[in-house]
Amino acid sequence: MPDLSSTEVSPESAVLSDYIAGTLDRDLPAEVTLKTKYHVLDTLAAILSGSRLRAGRLAASYVASTGGNPEATVIGTSLVLPVGSAALANGMAGHADETDDSHLAGRFHPGCGIVPAAFAIAEQHDRSGQDLLRAVALGYDIGARTTMALGFSRPDTARHSTHSLAPAFGAAAAAAALLHFEPIRVRHVLSYSAQQASGIPFWQRDKEHVEKAFDFGGMGARNGVAAATMVAAGFSAVDDPFSGKHNLFTAFGENPDPSRLTEDLGSRFEIMRASIKKWCVGSPIQAVLDATTILIETHGLKAEHVRRMVITMPDDRIHIVDNRTMPDVCVQHLAALALVDGTITFESCHDRERMSDPAVLDIRRRIELVPSSDLTVATPARQAIVDIETADGRHLRHHAKAVRGTPENPMEVHEIQAKALDLMTPIIGSNRATELIDRILKLEELPTVRDLRPWLAV
Repeated sequence: MPDLSSTEVSPESAVLSDYIAGTLDRDLPAEVTLKTKYHVLDTLAAILSGSRLRAGRLAASYVASTGGNPEATVIGTSLVLPVGSAALANGMAGHADETDDSHLAGRFHPGCGIVPAAFAIAEQHDRSGQDLLRAVALGYDIGARTTMALGFSRPDTARHSTHSLAPAFGAAAAAAALLHFEPIRVRHVLSYSAQQASGIPFWQRDKEHVEKAFDFGGMGARNGVAAATMVAAGFSAVDDPFSGKHNLFTAFGENPDPSRLTEDLGSRFEIMRASIKKWCVGSPIQAVLDATTILIETHGLKAEHVRRMVITMPDDRIHIVDNRTMPDVCVQHLAALALVDGTITFESCHDRERMSDPAVLDIRRRIELVPSSDLTVATPARQAIVDIETADGRHLRHHAKAVRGTPENPMEVHEIQAKALDLMTPIIGSNRATELIDRILKLEELPTVRDLRPWLAV
């Protein structure tokens, strides 16, 4: 057995590992508990709906072929597999499309990586719903702070992908907390997380949302679980991955500031700054659809009324959604689709055939996309302006500033429930979906996470 006595570490590593180690013994503020339940619900709904999409199906089929001990549920299936396999499959299903949550400051999708990892470990070790909530909230804190401390530049010029790095550290922290590791073992988990760290922004070239699902969700969930379970199995590691001649910041940092790892830790909860999407589409498109649907509703606007449409977006994210081949991340397609149909639904924004619909293409040809440096630095972030010139000479305009679902304009609980119900009903039926929502909203009362298995297995 290796010597696990305390060693010299940086102040940030000491504070961080102590904080992670004490997670299950520390109460969350009531508002943080409530917000965490919303994100767990939103993520489980994304996983269930994503289990029927290509990335989710491929992931479930792949882990089924590997077999192993029955430890955790592959959500949306009848499979119970090793924790790493379940975390991988559920992470990919969670980001099989653009349904899942996001965190702007950390520049990642936290739920699809952190919730699957925490859920798998909680199942394996028979943890309570309260333990799961505390671990998930912690994962959002550590994941977001890791990428903020690395000091990455703009999304369109960054060399590393925050969308892959942050979930890995968030998932590892959540898993380490659920295993109730002492601080030195927490640091060993973080060391293995640093060694597994990866993420290159070529996910933007993915045409089928399969590798992207792995990059954003499956990889981080699997790697975080692997780091924690290897340490649980007795693996020793470097005591501090954040300091020394070679460390996480020298390898990945652009403008690193290690103090941000622990800045306001315990008083600023990053899950409170995370967003739950109203629209099941790429995050930069949320404001565009907010603005477009407001114009439709306010002016009774229809496709045949539109002579020209100009969409102005932040110039640092416009490349992510400009004329993409996937319908749920193509801003021109979705804006045109909203005008043709009057709104956007989960089904319509994932229908590839509609990208060839003559009516949609007719409107799409009238759309101009304009990058704006002013919107890039505007507060709150991710704003968009939609200008429409109508056939009868009117000029209609809406500037969407606070996107629905963001902390500045949060959805009400009934909206979150309605979204979850819409996503889950086709998979598990309306009765089971309603019952699952009720149980998640009372998650802190659940004696064991395993009690959710009957509502998540199909």
